Amino acid sequence: MKIIMLGAPGAGKGTQAKKIAGKYNIPHISTGDIFRANIKNGTELGKKAKTYMDQGLLVPDELVVDLVADRVNQEDCANGYVLDGFPRTIPQAEALTKALKELGQKMDYAIDVDVPDANIVNRMSGRRACVGCGATYHMVYAPTKQEGVCDSCGGELILRDDDKPDTVQKRLNVYHEQTQPLIEYYTREGILRKVDGTIDIEEVFGQIVKLLEA
Repeated sequence: MKIIMLGAPGAGKGTQAKKIAGKYNIPHISTGDIFRANIKNGTELGKKAKTYMDQGLLVPDELVVDLVADRVNQEDCANGYVLDGFPRTIPQAEALTKALKELGQKMDYAIDVDVPDANIVNRMSGRRACVGCGATYHMVYAPTKQEGVCDSCGGELILRDDDKPDTVQKRLNVYHEQTQPLIEYYTREGILRKVDGTIDIEEVFGQIVKLLEA
């Protein structure tokens, strides 16, 4: 089964992607991992990607699609895979569909972990990170024993800039503009499935399993 995970930043799609990969024993593929592996192994595609990354530029869509197509054509993907964080835009989705078609493949499911913006802002702004060891907590879902103090090293906990409400809302605005149209795209392709991402992590996973095994 070949699956694409969709959802806003902070919706929990990465967590669910890992759980799906674990249950069905298929690779969990993120573009970051693909870049790192290709650069580390000094592949042609890796060298090309590195020239852009070293200049602080975004790797062009066609190169990202080539890297993804190369990855999903490897032996460990024979029984399927979970794509996490790609595609992010309609041009990427169209290029991916075309590249997979050339490999004789197509996606089976696009799973949208649906969470309202307000929930995500609350979720993210409750996160705290330790300045000492980097451990992360959540004031509601995973609090420390003593408020503001890391359980592991006793360091001070801070709200990272990334998790501040204004920053989170900006990231959500970019998501709605660029990535949300993918929901319509995969609905037209007939493979979109929606799950309620506001409930407990295990319950979300239960919904996904039901959809995959229906």
